[in-house]
Amino acid sequence: MGIPFMTTQEVIAVASAHLASLASHTFDVLTITKPVSPDAAVNLSRIISKLSPLLGNLIEFNTVEFLNSKDEFEGFGLWWRQDPGFPDTVFTGTVEPTPGFEIKAWFPLATEITARFKDSQKHFTNDNTYVALLAWLPEHLIYGKPCIVDVCVASGQSVAAARDNHYHNPPDYLVLEPEDTRARTRNLQQTNTNGLKFQGTRAEFEQAKKIVESWGPDGRAYKPAREYQQLLHALRGQFNYRLDTNYAKMDRIVHAGIEEFKRRVDATTVNGLTVAQWKRILAFKDDDEARQTAKEMRLREALASHLEIPQDGEIEIR
Repeated sequence: MGIPFMTTQEVIAVASAHLASLASHTFDVLTITKPVSPDAAVNLSRIISKLSPLLGNLIEFNTVEFLNSKDEFEGFGLWWRQDPGFPDTVFTGTVEPTPGFEIKAWFPLATEITARFKDSQKHFTNDNTYVALLAWLPEHLIYGKPCIVDVCVASGQSVAAARDNHYHNPPDYLVLEPEDTRARTRNLQQTNTNGLKFQGTRAEFEQAKKIVESWGPDGRAYKPAREYQQLLHALRGQFNYRLDTNYAKMDRIVHAGIEEFKRRVDATTVNGLTVAQWKRILAFKDDDEARQTAKEMRLREALASHLEIPQDGEIEIR
């Protein structure tokens, strides 16, 4: 039975608690078959990350179904997956402003959290949109059903602010707000910020520094306000900048909650070793042929030992 009345923040709090409870939860959306030999396991470990985008999307869809199965939301509305649209899922019903989650699935054996978060701080003034990061691995590291390792939920406002404060450093680096496109149709509206890196000469950089100093003592502090953005656009128009293609990757935002989440995931034990230990074992590439051979042997032995894959024996063909 639902709660008699729920505010936006109460909906987000209840949903966040349910999302946090997904740790150790297995989604029956797809199963990767157990390798039949250590060599097959080594080969699978090399390509398993390629499944991450597909499984990530399946996890995001199933997370919406998971939230809709909870009694607390009965009578208030439904969680709805927006594709495309921001955020990924919103709670449509009687609650205003509309609660929502931007859901990001992370495969922690990959090098970093490659998902990006580029939306402007202006989208979070009501604090009704949160970010949910779900770290997942197959049940047995490289085979089985996808299993949630850990979950991090953070306010979108705090993530956007952490991103802008981390990146913005004029004149060396500028974070620019999107143009005002509210008059356009929904599919043509711009919502993303962009990062730009200074590309001028040293003399030009010194000149640009003097311009930024003329903005006052808080001239380097990021502000989405139109007046401040006009100063940044004027600077961009006077000097050479390039668009940073790595801007706003969530692994590089330096948000306190996300950093703690990454540390927790790395310390989580999966099939006898921590995620951090598995990452070191699976990073088996080496330019030296002898070291490469030794690393592949260690990888073969670790996979056979911890994933219950027989070292020898006939391969069963199914």
